[in-house]
Amino acid sequence: MRVGIVGCGLIGQKRARLLRDASLSAVYDVDQSRAQALAAVQGCRAVADLPEVFAASDIILVSTANHALAQIALAAVRAGKHVLVEKPGAIRSSELEELQAAAQEQRVHVRIGYNHRYHPALQQARSLVDSGAVGDLMFIRARYGHGGRVGYDREWRADPRLSGGGELIDQGVHLIDLSRWFLGPFTSIAGAAPTFFWDMPVDDNAFLHLRTASGATAWLHASCTEWKNLFSFEIYGRTGKLHIEGLGGSYGIERLAFYKMLPEMGPPETTIWEYPRGDQSWALELSAFLEDIRLDRTPQPGLAEGIETLKIVEEIYRASAR
Repeated sequence: MRVGIVGCGLIGQKRARLLRDASLSAVYDVDQSRAQALAAVQGCRAVADLPEVFAASDIILVSTANHALAQIALAAVRAGKHVLVEKPGAIRSSELEELQAAAQEQRVHVRIGYNHRYHPALQQARSLVDSGAVGDLMFIRARYGHGGRVGYDREWRADPRLSGGGELIDQGVHLIDLSRWFLGPFTSIAGAAPTFFWDMPVDDNAFLHLRTASGATAWLHASCTEWKNLFSFEIYGRTGKLHIEGLGGSYGIERLAFYKMLPEMGPPETTIWEYPRGDQSWALELSAFLEDIRLDRTPQPGLAEGIETLKIVEEIYRASAR
């Protein structure tokens, strides 16, 4: 299938490098020099406007700043294109609801780019949970963060008009999505999104306490004052625990530890997997989307999951503004 990319910054470039089972037909960016540079590397066309990239493509990958994601995805859907839109997909859940209605009308598929589900440690953890290896799930404790960089508080992510918020809507949404994937829908939402360090009108930390109808709980912390990059995701079951650490690169080697409770309890039986071969989640995610389209199945995570995640974000921001 022919893929077009809208937004040729770092994420758009990464998407282009990791395409599998599809061909890159055209790229577009409001900064034409960026589009031309990417087209030269990838051997495709840099086009002058959105209708042209839509006409050249079957699937559109939208990799812009947050404020433009939903608008461009909606235009692509109305042009009859399947869309993979980067997380969070929009800056308001209502934008995704409008996109959902249009996708249903046009009979096309939309996937939200929550690629962390396709990291090997998280895929293995999902398999272990599904097999019953850790028993019924009780709670999740997770942390995700980076330390920013000089001038971080003057970049687009620090402008609420462009980003829709700070660290919560940036990295925090990954934690929410992963927690919902394992625990199910949350019916109780509490938390705060303060700004401790950076000189910006958006949050640099977010603390969440989420509970399902059955009481399963997620304690989540996303931070851009984490001076050493960190990813830690712990899943607690009644008969075992799973702990994912690292995402590769600056986050350290990706690992999964499985702590299996013994009948006599005491120190658990421990198995550790390491995944040192780099991040293939972006390529696997696109392959799954191609399969969604081929089988005419609803993508997961898709718009329904994206809407619920943004509703949680909105509730935390409302609580923080009181």
